[in-house]
This record gives sequence, C-alpha cells and structure tokens, in this order.
Amino acid sequence: MPNDPSRLADLLDVLSTLATEASSTDRGDLDLLDTIELVDRMNAEDHRVPEAVAERRAEIAAAVDGITARFREGGRLIYIGAGTAGRVGVLDASECPPTFGTDPSMVVGLIAGGETAIRSAVENAEDDAEAAGLSLSEIGLTEWDTVVGISASGRTPYVVGGLEFARGVGALTVAIASNAASDIGAVADIAIEVVTGPEFISGSTRLKSGTAQKLVVNMLTTLSMIKLGKTHRGVMVDLLATNEKLHARSIRTVTELTGSTVDEAAAALASADGSVKLAILMLSTGASADRSAQALRDADGILRVAIADLS
Repeated sequence: MPNDPSRLADLLDVLSTLATEASSTDRGDLDLLDTIELVDRMNAEDHRVPEAVAERRAEIAAAVDGITARFREGGRLIYIGAGTAGRVGVLDASECPPTFGTDPSMVVGLIAGGETAIRSAVENAEDDAEAAGLSLSEIGLTEWDTVVGISASGRTPYVVGGLEFARGVGALTVAIASNAASDIGAVADIAIEVVTGPEFISGSTRLKSGTAQKLVVNMLTTLSMIKLGKTHRGVMVDLLATNEKLHARSIRTVTELTGSTVDEAAAALASADGSVKLAILMLSTGASADRSAQALRDADGILRVAIADLS
C-alpha cells in the first residue's frame, strides 16, 4: 500500500478514470432485490462481454497470427498477470497440453507472487515492476516468443514491467486490458482493450473483466492451435489420453472421423502409440504407421494435407 500521501493521491486520481472501478447508477440497492432478480441483473451485465470482445476482433486476429508464426519457429506463448488476470493465464496455459498435445513449455503462465498466488493473494506482488522481467529472463525469453500481459485496470506494474522487458528482448508483446488507452496497451505491439464497463459489484474485476480475459485467451490458444493443425474438421486430434475419459474420447474421435468400428479404432490407436491423428490417417488411407508418421511430418502436422498426400 502506498504510504506516501502524494502517491496515494495519484493512485486515487488514476482509479477515478477507470471504467472498471466506476459504479453504475442504474442498479439500485442490490441487497434489497429478490434472488431471481439478482440473477437476471447479473446475467444481463454478463451479456455485454461477448459484444465488447467482438469489437476487438481485428486486434485478436493480429495476435493469433503473430503467435502462430512464432510457434512455427519454435517460440512460446507466455502469459503474465496478477490476481485474477494471472490465474486466467495460468489456467489457459495448463489446459493446452491435455487439449492439444503440446509440451508444457509451449504455453506458460506466470503470475505475480509465484505459485502461491494461484490460490492465495500475495500482498504487494502486483506492484513489483521488476518481478515479471526477472521471471521472463529465468525462462530464457527470446525474440521468437510472445508475451501476453493481462490486467483489467491496464496499469498493473508487474505487467507493465514484464511487457517492457519483453519488448527489449524483441518478443512479440500483446496486452489484454479492460480499459481504453491503457498503460499496458501503450507498451505492447498489439493492444486488445476489451472495455466491459463498470462491474456488477464495483471494482470486482473477477467478474466481467475476468470473463472477457478468459474469452480472449481462449481465442489466442484455440485459434493458433487450429492454424497449427491441432484440430481436424473441428475436432481435437492431438489430445493426450491422460485418463479414462480422454481415452474414450480418443476412440470416439477416431470412429467419428473415419467411420471405423470401436475395435478398429482401438487397434489403430494401439498401433499409433495412442496418437489420435496418426490413427485417423492410417484408417483414412490404409497406410502403415511408419508411412503415415512420415506423411504427417512432411505436412507439418496438418492432417488434411497428409490425407491428401497419401490418397
């Protein structure tokens, strides 16, 4: 907390300009409303989020293209954020390996305060402007990486400092904020400023701002993975079968995309060492596992291309 009265005054002035900190005057006394009306009011606020995200479609597309290009050169996607924003990045990063079969190092989430901050608040961690840069340095940030800074206010020192460090290295930098003309947007190559307005509970940016952040990061990873060939006909084909549900999903995916029986799909998956993509290619073309694997390498992992080459 700022002990210097002048710093406190400056911070109060900044907060007074942020839409995410504003209060809506049309809500009345929420504590006096019936529960069903509270549900309706909050749901109505949440409906504003997808529309606000859609307004930033061009910036999101530019970020996806930049991320994809760097992935193809062996680069990584690295999220940085504090509090809810940091947890959104960590969540998205952690879900990529089981969903798309990626190495855990391909998409990384860094949060102010470290691992402890994923579950508990770490006091003053977001105010450390040097911490993200140190973490990025420790993981060997390069010009082929993309750093996405997430901050509802758009002014979090941890995120600003991390993006500045990343730009100095030459990495692609992307900012996701919930306020226009944000500090993080000013230092990033691409600013995705999704203005969601006052929160249902004033200042609680885990609500609409957090929802907007989740929608945007969903797009950044999902769409870049589609472009890398991690899906086929809208279905995940590079998933890792790490539990019974995912194993069953693997068999279901193969049968759905090839018209094979469950037994045929299971046998193909066994021959393909569990690779859904390879099993589909083998069943679709009749090619051997070795020939199919080479065709996938030649096609940069894009199943549609490999099927055409072997057909």
